[in-house]
Amino acid sequence: MNDFYALLIGIDCYLPNQLPDGASYRSLNGCVRDITDVEAFLKRQFNLPSERIYKLTASNVDGSSEPSESPEQWPTYENIVGKFKELTERAQPQDQVYIHYSGHGGRAVTNSLELKGTKGIDEALVPTNIGNPKARYLRDFELAALLQTMVDKGLVVTVVLDSCHSGGTTRAGDSAIRGADRETVDTTPRPTESLVASAADLAKTWQDLAQETTRSGKSNISFLPGAKGYVMLAACRPSELANEYPFNGKENNGALTYWLLDSLKNYSPDLTYRVIYDRINAKVHSKFSSQTPMLFGEGNRLVFGSDSASLQYAVTVMQVDAATNLVRVQLNAGQAQGLSEGAQLAIYPPGTTDFTQEEKQLAIAEITEIGATDAWAQIVKTIRAGEIEQAAQAVLLSAPVEVVRKVRLVYQPESQLPPGIEQNAALQAIETALAGNGWVKLVSENEAADYQVAINTAGEYKIWDASGTPIANLRPPLKVGERNAATGVVKRLVHLTKYKATEELDNFTPLTNKLVVELAGKQTNYKPGRRPTPEPFDDPMNPTVKAGEWIFLRIRNNYSQVLNVTLLNLQSDWAIDQLELLNEGARFEPFDPEQEELIPIKMLDVLEGYNEVTDIYKVFATVGQPDFRWLELPPLDQPIPKSATRGLKVPSNLLEELLATIGADNQPRETTKAGRVYADPSRGWTTKQVTVKVTAS
Repeated sequence: MNDFYALLIGIDCYLPNQLPDGASYRSLNGCVRDITDVEAFLKRQFNLPSERIYKLTASNVDGSSEPSESPEQWPTYENIVGKFKELTERAQPQDQVYIHYSGHGGRAVTNSLELKGTKGIDEALVPTNIGNPKARYLRDFELAALLQTMVDKGLVVTVVLDSCHSGGTTRAGDSAIRGADRETVDTTPRPTESLVASAADLAKTWQDLAQETTRSGKSNISFLPGAKGYVMLAACRPSELANEYPFNGKENNGALTYWLLDSLKNYSPDLTYRVIYDRINAKVHSKFSSQTPMLFGEGNRLVFGSDSASLQYAVTVMQVDAATNLVRVQLNAGQAQGLSEGAQLAIYPPGTTDFTQEEKQLAIAEITEIGATDAWAQIVKTIRAGEIEQAAQAVLLSAPVEVVRKVRLVYQPESQLPPGIEQNAALQAIETALAGNGWVKLVSENEAADYQVAINTAGEYKIWDASGTPIANLRPPLKVGERNAATGVVKRLVHLTKYKATEELDNFTPLTNKLVVELAGKQTNYKPGRRPTPEPFDDPMNPTVKAGEWIFLRIRNNYSQVLNVTLLNLQSDWAIDQLELLNEGARFEPFDPEQEELIPIKMLDVLEGYNEVTDIYKVFATVGQPDFRWLELPPLDQPIPKSATRGLKVPSNLLEELLATIGADNQPRETTKAGRVYADPSRGWTTKQVTVKVTAS
């Protein structure tokens, strides 16, 4: 078996970090935790010994002026380059190499005038001591050379960069930004000598990669010219911001790292990086509309290769306690494996390997006591008669859907408000309107929130997301003092909550890899009924079309059984509609094994007053026959119809119960944990989605 190596770099503490223009790289809170969580995952899944993990971290303990680690462990430029070279020298051809960087990304005046000219900019990873003018960035052309050396040696390389690459503006949100605190290009004169390679060798590698990228017709949207021979996941586009956020309500993680590890909890041997990316992209974008993760390189490659290790995506029942009426089971997994109190698992008989077979499920268990490497779970639902035995297999269900969202009221400086606005009274009206609401609840200024409500300079109520980004397409404006304005804000929050719950709904299981959903291209003059001739998107990672053009959605069933397919359109005006696939009026469309269809969709005009909008197309595939019309929503500020007028019947299965809870007319039904609905225990359904930008014609 080939060996596995990892290089893990996490930087929370940035030493005195003032740049000449006044910008700074503020210390962070979640980067070292990212690395700790990734290290625990690699040790668990691969039994990876510590001597094959190269780790550099800079912890920010109680706001100290320097990292708590010893200096040889600090992620300085010298140490980072040294670890890259040490690992490359040790690893042998066909060995797996995983590289994970969590920290700031930045920009600096180029150190390579022959490559980029006098006005050139280098994108870079930011070492912990960058505040020292003698310190060096790890620049894009250096990182490209380090990775290319690994590839040339025959190493199987995966790179994850959870950072910004261009800096950005800090917002008034609950997230921290992994870039400079404002848009900046560092002009500090710094040492130009590279420890990676000679200037000539660096230039040759960069130019060779850039030439191949140009020949392949790919757009240069990465801060590296091309990902040749390896896979790279980056947190965001070059012009965007990478966020870290307290996803568990307590401690920060990078958005990319959090959802990557969450997606790997239910690993299956045929999982590809493209499937992982599709889920990460959907999850991150639903939380932070201004952050779009990127995938470069060999997206169809199996995660961590096919022969690197034998991975299991189930945990084992070690003990069964049936001494009381409440049956409990002990599991051989705990916090180190990513489990938490309240998580639910489906229990299968010993020896089960195909966890898509719903008929084999014995019970559902919910974790009530959590340890570092073990947990106790209580049986909350019995599905099949029969005793649960030692060695039974337990599979984590998908992440819970957050039905109840948190909202915080943000008080602005009086100088930013128009004359005559009584801010306290205006926000108190929101608090009063929120009372007794079943969908959104108020939290204090110290708690992380999903939404924030503030008053802008025009005297209007504004709703922001967790990062402080204004939520688009909330029209007409609701002015402070207008009749029912506060009630209108709360209605919008409820509508957004339902929309976001549907957007985030997923069931990431082995079945996920069997459902293919991808954009096949666009066409301007397509006529329904004729054979389409789609053209590639100008930027495949950021598909954009004009209003009136057609896009083509490819859906394929690679499963061994018939899958019932449903398509929802989550629109930019906050409406959700079910679209017809092949037959008019059908509740779903059965896809036989290996059946593939190209679905044409015409892009409608963008909203009045906007130049560009974003639509989401979400595909569900189920073994059973549920009705997804529970999830339909009208455009914002239109009344949500009652279930009776929608013709919906009483839920007929567990999945429909979940859909009915998310689409409830008044307030969500009883949930297992306050504010959360756990996915139906069936492994027999999954979902994927794609995003399209539509510009005015």
